Amino acid sequence: MRVLVVEDNPKMAEAIRKGLAQQNYAVDVLGRGFEAEEAAAAADYDAIVLDLMLPDRDGVDVCRNLRRRGIATPILMLTALADTESKVAGLDAGADDYLTKPFEFEELVARIRTLMRRGRAVESRVLKYGDLEFDLNQRRITRAGRTIQLSGKETALLEYFMRNPDRVVARQTLVEKIWDTSYQPVSNAIDVHISSLRKKIDRDFDESFIHTVVGAGYRFGRPHRDAPKESAPDAGA
Repeated sequence: MRVLVVEDNPKMAEAIRKGLAQQNYAVDVLGRGFEAEEAAAAADYDAIVLDLMLPDRDGVDVCRNLRRRGIATPILMLTALADTESKVAGLDAGADDYLTKPFEFEELVARIRTLMRRGRAVESRVLKYGDLEFDLNQRRITRAGRTIQLSGKETALLEYFMRNPDRVVARQTLVEKIWDTSYQPVSNAIDVHISSLRKKIDRDFDESFIHTVVGAGYRFGRPHRDAPKESAPDAGA
């Protein structure tokens, strides 16, 4: 999941970025409202954390402009102002939720998760595909009852795949959803992480779930026997 954090206080911005990254979110941080509007229009974010007080424009104006541009990304507004008038202004501008500084980081994460769930069908706390299970609350992954340990990026990749089964996912989509703007296009990070993920969830089992679709990307699901251009590595890969 990819989050845009718009916060001009470097210390606060870095604390939020670091904390969300530890929760396996890809995080982009910007300090100006104009930059935030352009970034939100150009990339597909799952949530925006928006500070009310920015150096170039008010966060309420940023929020209002995003909604006018048809950007429906959930917005969590942050502010040091606790008065009701400020909160109402933000919500009326199109914000989905409001959090007053100072706040506990656990509450920030919980509110972001809630915003991401809105608009989706009611979701179980456990993602399941065949004998593979992903407990979203405990961040625990098992296959055929065996616990599987994954790195942060591997976990994020698996969650995205399991939310989009039997769909061909382009490499660029994975970059946009799992990595932040520091990702280098020439990097082989995607290949390395997917190779490692395959070894952990597929290698010791009869059925492979992660498949390469030549020239298109990847697909998570059971093998398509009638798709000669689709492949998964053998057990030793």
